[in-house]
Amino acid sequence: MNTLRRFVLPLAAAALASLSLSACVVVPARGGYAAGEVVMVAPPAPQVEVVGVAPAPGYLWLGGYWGWVGGRHVWVGGHWEAPRPGYHWVAHQWHQEGGGWRLAPGHWEQHR
Repeated sequence: MNTLRRFVLPLAAAALASLSLSACVVVPARGGYAAGEVVMVAPPAPQVEVVGVAPAPGYLWLGGYWGWVGGRHVWVGGHWEAPRPGYHWVAHQWHQEGGGWRLAPGHWEQHR
């Protein structure tokens, strides 16, 4: 019986704790960046990204950018994406506007 208490009870407690933690849900903070909003803090210099091998021939690397989350700049890493025939990728860009900065989101643009 002593062996049972020494091994089974701690295992049961650990299992119960992991089950209760697995039900946790992380919800993003509200009040994030609204597209087109002017922020007063200039974005840092772009980060250097390690670009691996494309997952398939013809894939394009869409570079990362500084997003605005929770009142601060947060790096959003780049990723590979399949090309879209007849379109080209226009990267995210921060533009100075008055005393602040405005993010123009990246998007696919049709060739002219």
